[in-house]
Amino acid sequence: MGELGRIEAGRGVVRAKRGKGISWAEIAAEVGRGKVWVTAALLGQHPVDRELAEQVGKLLGLDQEIVEALQLPPVRGAHVVDTTEPAVYRLEEMVQVYGSAIHELIREEFGDGIMSAIDFEMDFQRVADPKGDRVVITLNGKYLQYREF
Repeated sequence: MGELGRIEAGRGVVRAKRGKGISWAEIAAEVGRGKVWVTAALLGQHPVDRELAEQVGKLLGLDQEIVEALQLPPVRGAHVVDTTEPAVYRLEEMVQVYGSAIHELIREEFGDGIMSAIDFEMDFQRVADPKGDRVVITLNGKYLQYREF
């Protein structure tokens, strides 16, 4: 068996999480971090230090190879996202429909610039609604003004 990478380690976390019947929120509470960040980190998108990897390893009963692989550098980019997965596809569709409006609203409110995806926080909530529960995703990024050089 070859050396595990971050994406394979993330798959191992998902298998162990399901096997233990533990939610992402429970993992996040156990390690004292935000639910969205912990989920992304354990799937391979953010750095995981030794302490966090070992905490999660103990909680989920992960083998040492997965715990070590969780500490490898993050793997980011479109190539690690399944764009055919319906939830991901719908998010892309939302950007296709609303991306120009978001750009214009940022420009009108702040000036010529963008919302950071680095100095960034995201929240996810389920909100009860009599017509069907709602998914609420909050994107909170620092405004970054374009500068002339």
